[in-house]
Amino acid sequence: MRLTELAEQLKCEWEGDGNLDLIRVAPLESAAAGELTFAEGPKAFAAAAATQACVIAAPAYRRPEHQSVLRAAEPRLAAARAIALLHPRERAAPGVHPTAILSPDSEIDPTAAIGPYCIVGAGSRIGARTEVRARSIIGDNVQLGQDCLLHAGVTIHDDVSIGDRAILHSGVVIGADGFGFVFHQGRFEKFPQIGRVDIGHDVEVGANATIDRAALGVTRIGDGVKLDNMVHVGHNVRIGNHVVVAAQTGISGGAVIEDYVIIGGQVGIADKVRIEKQAVIGAKSGIPSSKIIRAGTTVWGLPARPIKDYLEELATLGKLTARRKELDALLNASRRPTESPAPPDAA
Repeated sequence: MRLTELAEQLKCEWEGDGNLDLIRVAPLESAAAGELTFAEGPKAFAAAAATQACVIAAPAYRRPEHQSVLRAAEPRLAAARAIALLHPRERAAPGVHPTAILSPDSEIDPTAAIGPYCIVGAGSRIGARTEVRARSIIGDNVQLGQDCLLHAGVTIHDDVSIGDRAILHSGVVIGADGFGFVFHQGRFEKFPQIGRVDIGHDVEVGANATIDRAALGVTRIGDGVKLDNMVHVGHNVRIGNHVVVAAQTGISGGAVIEDYVIIGGQVGIADKVRIEKQAVIGAKSGIPSSKIIRAGTTVWGLPARPIKDYLEELATLGKLTARRKELDALLNASRRPTESPAPPDAA
């Protein structure tokens, strides 16, 4: 794609050789002539100036004479959009693979693609241009929107609704039973999980992540939510719009996470927790049952508390360690045997 064409699609100003043919996007440290890269901030400007590649950079970047540049206020965002244009996803041809098994009353849009050994259950509907790759299983009464991509080996249980443009990576399981049991007379008896899962538009779910169906009612995931690999969402959880959850986080049943929350990796969220809008939860934090994290706050630690308190505690612990070492040195000095005075010389 020529530089001028790319600039027009990205709505960026360009400088240099407008006829430059760009073939791929590459990392700044290895980008070569004919490739596109980006410099996100002033720290990257020196490396950007030394490359022969075309660079996406902020207006503050000073372009060397030999170089072509795309000007963008947000270089990383422009680079992401450039990648989508220069490296488009290869789409499978519409149609159903001969090895796929479809229920007679399922509805598959003619523009959808169903791959080898897939199963689609009774009453399920697959939207336009959606691609379901090999060995994925879709249960009964599943609604799958337009332009979705299910990578190989995805499992969607019965009574799940997923909006448009969802991306589900391999190993994702949606709609399995929640972890619900009643203790009676010395044993655990299963609480039947008869609810459903509703997922909005533009949701991406990472590899081996799981979203459980509600015990009663709905487990709900809002628009634009991004769940990383190995995230677990328990039954009856409600996640708002444009929430980001990093890998290995577990969200227990009944928790509510409001819009634009950011959750770090390996966070544990207990049942009935409420996290209000635009809160940030630091990695490896733990949030006890029924706790409320207020809107816009940043918390960290186990148990999670405001980051200012957490950092003050860390500083205090550091001081205590230093004081302990000083005390140990004093105690060791006090335990040393006192040297006896030398005997007087013999007369």
